[in-house]
This record gives sequence, C-alpha cells and structure tokens, in this order.
Amino acid sequence: MINKKFAIIGYGNMAGAIFGGAIKKGLIDGANLYAFDPSDVAREKMKADGINVAGSGAEACEMADIVFLSVKPQYAEAAISECGDKINNKSVFSIMAGLSVERIKKLIQGNARVLRVMPNTPALVFEGAFALVSDTDITEEEKTIAEELFSALGLITWVEERLIDAVCGLSGGGPAWVAMFIEAMVDAGVGQGLPRKVASDLTIQTVLGSAKLLLETGMHTAALKDMVTSPGGTTIEGCKVLEEAGFRGGIMDCVEAATEKSKAL
Repeated sequence: MINKKFAIIGYGNMAGAIFGGAIKKGLIDGANLYAFDPSDVAREKMKADGINVAGSGAEACEMADIVFLSVKPQYAEAAISECGDKINNKSVFSIMAGLSVERIKKLIQGNARVLRVMPNTPALVFEGAFALVSDTDITEEEKTIAEELFSALGLITWVEERLIDAVCGLSGGGPAWVAMFIEAMVDAGVGQGLPRKVASDLTIQTVLGSAKLLLETGMHTAALKDMVTSPGGTTIEGCKVLEEAGFRGGIMDCVEAATEKSKAL
C-alpha cells in the first residue's frame, strides 16, 4: 500500500488508467489523491474513481507529497505555472511526451526531483509497458513507490533518458501499429469469406496468444516463426509476400519516424 499523497495535474485516459487501476488493486487509497483538470468530463471521472477534485493545480499540489504531471505537452508550461511554488521541494512524476527532465525543472518555480515515465495505453487493462528514466534524482523511497505503482499495471523497465524518444516510438505508439496490423488481418479474413466477428476473434486471439507464448517461454521470435512455417506450406508462402512488400522495413521506418517526431516535440 502506497501511503504518500499525490497531486494529479491532468486526468485524461492515461492518468485515469494508472490511478483508477491502482485504486482497484488496493495499491492506493483514493482519499490520498488530489486531481485537477479543467474538463468537466475529467472531473466526473475523478468523482467516479473516488478521487478528491481540486479547484486548481496549486491546491492539488499543496496537499501532496508527489506531483504527477499528465497534461499534453503543449499545455505543460501553463499547467506547471498555475501550480506556482507548490511543487517546490517535492517529487514529480511526469508522463508528458517530449518534455525532458531539464525542461520540466526549468518550468517549475523552485526545486523539485523529477522522474520521467513513458507509459502506453494497455495500462487500461493492467498490461501496460512503462519505461522509467534511470538518470533521475528522486530518492530511493520514491523509486520504490514508482516501481510499485507502475508494476501493478504492467511491465516496467529503467532506461537512460537519451533513449526515451525511442521508447515513445516503439511501445508508446506500438498499440497503434498493432491495431492497424489486426485491422488488416481481420479485413483479409473477411476478404476470404470469414464473417467479420469470426475473423476478429481469431485474429485478436492469435496476436494475444503469440505474444503470451513469446513472453512466458522466452522463445526467440525467429524460433516461433520457424515453428509455424512448414516446408513448402501456406505460412512460408505468406512470409514471402510480406518480405516482398517490405513489411519489416516498413515497421522499422515507422518506429524511426515516431522516434524522430518525439525528439522534435
């Protein structure tokens, strides 16, 4: 059980997934959470999750030990400024894309310890992937709190900040690439005569099962491919078409483009 008090600045889908999930798992008490978001929809979500609705960012931060920044990057400066000096001498966990630790510290009035985190949306079903920046000045106790909070919602790993843009390009945007792949598979099944519901169920279970097999056995991806591709069979014929279409190169270019965009934010 985490007994520290949190101020949550911005209560969108990701913050809701993280703290709503932590409450459901009994990891944190909603009474220890103070959130501020100007959106009426967000405030209703806070109430539904059993979180204290603050009247301003400054009010939320004043009540907290740890400040959780989860606004969109373009609103970061205004949101942090509105908190005034109430962040001074506190710990900050930030999931804001594109804002470096150095940049966040410059926006804060006073001094603060900062941990940068890159989450992804499967946290909504407790299967998230969280990259935590290892070059941080938060305390060992705060590192333990961060690990407890995020590991309850999925996998965590520590990376140097110089690699966080690559994480954004890979696992941050990854659910979108996977969703596009699934959508294409389903359409292909429908094209071959399968009812859409059947094609969808088979595709999603195939993706889920393949990922679980790789994760739980530690099997190399090439080994799984080889296990499925019989000599002269249907699967190797499909693999040939994907290679000719530049499938793997396209994915690599996709992640590179997303990484570069993260760097430019």
